[in-house]
Amino acid sequence: MATKKSVGSLTEADLKGKRVFVRVDLNVPLDDNFNITDDTRIRAAVPTIKYLIGYGAKVILASHLGRPKGVMPKFSLKPLVPRLSELLGVEVKMANDCIGEEVVKLVSELPAGGVLLLENVRFYKEEEKNDPDFAKKLASLADLYVNDAFGTAHRAHASTEGVAKYLKPSVAGFLTQKYLAEFDTNFNRFSILNLFNQYPTVIESLLEKVDLLLLGGGMIFTFYKAQGHAVGSSLVEEDKLDLATSLMEKAKAKGVSLLLPSDVVAADKFAADANSKVVPASGIPDGWMGLDIGPDSIKSFSEALDTTKTIIWNGPMGVFEFDKFAAGTEAIAKKLAELSGKGVTTIIGGGDSVAAVEKVGLAEKMSHISTGGGASLELLEGKQLPGVLALDDA
Repeated sequence: MATKKSVGSLTEADLKGKRVFVRVDLNVPLDDNFNITDDTRIRAAVPTIKYLIGYGAKVILASHLGRPKGVMPKFSLKPLVPRLSELLGVEVKMANDCIGEEVVKLVSELPAGGVLLLENVRFYKEEEKNDPDFAKKLASLADLYVNDAFGTAHRAHASTEGVAKYLKPSVAGFLTQKYLAEFDTNFNRFSILNLFNQYPTVIESLLEKVDLLLLGGGMIFTFYKAQGHAVGSSLVEEDKLDLATSLMEKAKAKGVSLLLPSDVVAADKFAADANSKVVPASGIPDGWMGLDIGPDSIKSFSEALDTTKTIIWNGPMGVFEFDKFAAGTEAIAKKLAELSGKGVTTIIGGGDSVAAVEKVGLAEKMSHISTGGGASLELLEGKQLPGVLALDDA
């Protein structure tokens, strides 16, 4: 993928008094009281925004939150304003919409160095359809475009790809630029270990690029059942059993070590207060479900990690939101932090994995934290990202 023009190449002459449409990824988790439970993505957007307001730009922020079906108050971006204002050190204004007369008026009132947050762009179905008219309406609010939402760069949506056709220059924000540089540096041709809690189809395209593949999380039970093992009431994707068998055969043929947990922590229900016990992965009792990897698996996985130089982790080992089933995820996080200190490149590539290392206070120990799991995976697969392709070449 060609090197893209960076926001860092824009000067005060380019930015002062200019309206800048910035696509950020503020898709953060909220609790039932609309409190932010993990602000990683908000903090990741701060450097680009501060750079722009520092040069007197009028910053218009656009983001999605969740997957709303039309206008749904529970997916409003309004709860994010206080934290965003605190991190930026300026009062962030909030619009009740992302297009329309009210938004145009608010943009016209923005002072140099001011920040306006638009309402959830996915309240409009035209966003995900990349509707040209909707993209034009968004673009009409600004003079230039910055895409700092790497996590959505693999989606050709109106605010990630469509607006770039109507605004020039269209450049990469610091977060997007950082991710592109990181993956370009480490993975032009690479031999790595991957821990993936993704659908099996992702693995197939990576078999050419990895030496060792460790599988944890919910997808492992599809592989177990494909081998004829008892999985109890664990999560199984019945339509992917043949695919799982095929992937195991292909991994063997290519000399890739594919490791599955040897034991799991099983529970009698999906709940924090469930009864639990460690059982062999090949024999989960009827009515029980696997919710974490077991102690033997933690040991064997950790030993396998000792042989690696680059690690990408995408997805927890178990249901880490429940303390009883967080041991596997926490152990792997601690192991990666230890290896990072020894010079191993450790890349955390996905929302749940990021939340896991944040929970145990080890995020700062990792080489790289990626808030864009899907985009990271597609880059590793060798796919082009529409939200990046649309930007100006350097």
